[in-house]
Amino acid sequence: MSIRTISPAEARRLIDQGATLIDIRGRDEHARERIPGAANIPLNALGPNTVGRQGVVLFHCRSGARTSANSDQLAAAACGEAFIVEGGLDAWRSAGLPTALDRSQPIEIMRQVQIVAGSLTLLGAVLAALVHPNFLWLSGAVGAGLLFAGASGVCMMANVLRRAPWNRAATS
Repeated sequence: MSIRTISPAEARRLIDQGATLIDIRGRDEHARERIPGAANIPLNALGPNTVGRQGVVLFHCRSGARTSANSDQLAAAACGEAFIVEGGLDAWRSAGLPTALDRSQPIEIMRQVQIVAGSLTLLGAVLAALVHPNFLWLSGAVGAGLLFAGASGVCMMANVLRRAPWNRAATS
């Protein structure tokens, strides 16, 4: 099965005609910013024929990369005609179409992981250069954690960050 991409303007026209818009990003991403009226069904929850609505189904992510990379899975999830919104939420916003932004929601977990991992790695390198070479272990530990996360699919830092007070308040 193939799935075509359409522009945000064409997607808006189809939505106005009754098409269903599905946001395949994670709940934390959807809570922060979303296209009004989009249903949130994360990619890992989409199986064959899980979007059981009749009619046209449109899928989007943030930039279009996730939808393009998983187009076969998205096509199989839809019971009818399906399309990918080209460029995702970023292109939708750039086209001047409305989004709902909730700045009270924390930024998505993986961006938080990138900020913390990058900060700890930089801190370890700076401390190793200015204080003592043993601080390189901090950078090495962060690198090992990221390697483990990539190889196993389990990110311990993300699990810790999900329990942080600002993330717990957002999910309750």
